[in-house]
Amino acid sequence: MLAAKGIQGHVQLFVSLYEELHRVARRELRRGGPAFTLGASTLLHEMYLTLHERQDIAFPDRVRFLAYASRAMRGLIVDYVRRKKSLKRGGNFEITSLPTEPPDQPICVELQRLGDAVERLFTFNPRLAELVDLKYFAGFSFVDIAKMWGLSERTVQRDWEKARLFLHQCMCEDGEGDA
Repeated sequence: MLAAKGIQGHVQLFVSLYEELHRVARRELRRGGPAFTLGASTLLHEMYLTLHERQDIAFPDRVRFLAYASRAMRGLIVDYVRRKKSLKRGGNFEITSLPTEPPDQPICVELQRLGDAVERLFTFNPRLAELVDLKYFAGFSFVDIAKMWGLSERTVQRDWEKARLFLHQCMCEDGEGDA
């Protein structure tokens, strides 16, 4: 069992799992499409800085660390999308004769809505939110998650369906407010 607490433990986990974390970061950025000018290494290092600020967190094993890392990366991506949107809406006013950014990518809007929906799920049911982080963001299989939690694979699949329905409902509600 790999346990990490404090800065030294976090550094050791980060270094030992760097390649796997980099893979997760690349996958998350690929989902965002070409609108992201953020690189996987930049995202990964920003996540490390976020982790470095939180010395009070302990990770009993690599799965918990990867779940936290993927959740932190998701939060950073959502913040990045929000910043780009605020700049586009006049947060950094600049007069130009030609557009300087690619047109809005629907995937960025969807990613932001998904991030908000996962946060709502976390307040409703933290375990289902962790399942979303492990399955969707970290890329674990149902079998891996079932072993990690000591549940049957079928129970994890049922929980996944509950989480998906909740997220779908939240995203549909958010979408109605945009119209």
